[in-house]
Amino acid sequence: MEADIRVVQRVDAPPERVFAAWFDAGTAGRWLFATASRPVDEVTIDPRVGGAFRFVERRGDAIAVRCGRYLEIEPPRRLAFTLASEYCAEDVSHVAIDIVGCGDGCELMLRHTHVPAEERERMEGRWTGILFGLAETLDVWLTT
Repeated sequence: MEADIRVVQRVDAPPERVFAAWFDAGTAGRWLFATASRPVDEVTIDPRVGGAFRFVERRGDAIAVRCGRYLEIEPPRRLAFTLASEYCAEDVSHVAIDIVGCGDGCELMLRHTHVPAEERERMEGRWTGILFGLAETLDVWLTT
């Protein structure tokens, strides 16, 4: 059985800046699939429809890999991609992000589909943390 996840995050940055943060390897490695204390070790991004991304995190002897292909890229308002984890297994889910400007910032709406039902709660919490990390990273990026 599969589940869908929806997460909304307000970001105090313009949509163009938020959109760009998904495609800059140096920036994305600090927040996308990362934590505050553990940035991703390797990031490869080919930012075009059909292009791929790959994030590699090393934890001692363990390696976590997250990868996918871009399905839609419509700057600065929408992107969608496939997502596979742990050595890019056959279990592929889909993520779509819509970015809507509001005031001085924007609202980011993420929808992750085809998530195994038993992973729903964990993945929803993980995406909430990831998007919080995006907002924090952009706050630092905007002030430096």
